[in-house]
Amino acid sequence: MHLYEVRPRNDHRGVDLISDALPFGRLWYGESNAVENAVGYALHYSRSHGAVIRVYDAAGNVIETREHKGDFKES
Repeated sequence: MHLYEVRPRNDHRGVDLISDALPFGRLWYGESNAVENAVGYALHYSRSHGAVIRVYDAAGNVIETREHKGDFKES
């Protein structure tokens, strides 16, 4: 199971997608729909694994949680 965090950046220029499952640890999203794009990427990147995606506000509170069961099926 992978854990993803979507957190607002300290410079107020979008959000960071943070996870140990990502090759470089974090990705930056700066467009107007940054949170939606970050969650979409996390869902796509974890399509064969289970994942929990947490979205945080500027105060550090969880404002949304999504759980995704992987699509991988053993034969």
